[in-house]
Amino acid sequence: MKRIILLFASLALATNTFAADKLKVVTATEDLASLTREVGGDRVDVTSIGKGYQDPHFIEPKPSFLLLLKNADLLEVVGLELEIGWLPPLLDQSRNNNIRPGTAGYLDVSQGVEILDRPTGAVNRSMGDVHPMGNPHYWLDPANAVRISIQIRNKLAQLRPAETAYFDQRLNDFKIRINDANKRWLALMAPYRGAKVITYHNSWPNFAHHFGLNVIDHVEPKPGIPPSPSHTLDLIQLIKREGVKAILMEPYFDSKTPQSIAEKTGAKVVVLYPSVGGKAGLDDYFKTFDYDINELVKALK
Repeated sequence: MKRIILLFASLALATNTFAADKLKVVTATEDLASLTREVGGDRVDVTSIGKGYQDPHFIEPKPSFLLLLKNADLLEVVGLELEIGWLPPLLDQSRNNNIRPGTAGYLDVSQGVEILDRPTGAVNRSMGDVHPMGNPHYWLDPANAVRISIQIRNKLAQLRPAETAYFDQRLNDFKIRINDANKRWLALMAPYRGAKVITYHNSWPNFAHHFGLNVIDHVEPKPGIPPSPSHTLDLIQLIKREGVKAILMEPYFDSKTPQSIAEKTGAKVVVLYPSVGGKAGLDDYFKTFDYDINELVKALK
């Protein structure tokens, strides 16, 4: 009986030690969290501050976020100033100097991906919410998902060198699955290459580039600026003239103007989810793309 008790005690100690040894990773978005779980498996404990149903530009700070950051071993951000309105104050107040920019516990994945819409001239507020370093919605390209995952693997291996082989195996498995899924997505979208679409916000350049869509305008007259009557009238005329079938919008924007445009033009409003977790059941990168591609294909048929 003593031996059995000692055995169970040893197992419990080993389990607790393993759990305590997991890397505590905090991400800015659910997309980064999903990709980190793909690579990190059971060697990481991942929590996202931003949720998939929220506009990632505007996250309301909460006291619970400070505790997450205080205890984190690694902070992963989208970068390109996507989080500039809410993350820096949280990071300062967390007083965790191990996850600040420039430290081993900080990863800005924008450094190793394809960035579109880099402004060529000076940027000012009259242009709306233009990101001076390029469009930050780059995770909506499956090729960039691979590039992000490679950076995550490198960072995890740096922080846990003994687990490098495990992270390599997880990364290779992810590459195979994303390659297979991408072939399926491209095949579904192939009949609609060159299709003209309207988007609410300029969230979709990487997605459109990858799948061959032609985004000809936006419901917002400028990024972050609410729709105006004059711009809306111009859009109605443009949609009729160009035969646009789909108006793409994110779930956190007001659908009143897009629906009004759709009623006057015959185009269909398609709510697409730009982030993992934006809708119940879309709890990883693959499921999110499966849903968005299927909804888009139905609208473009």
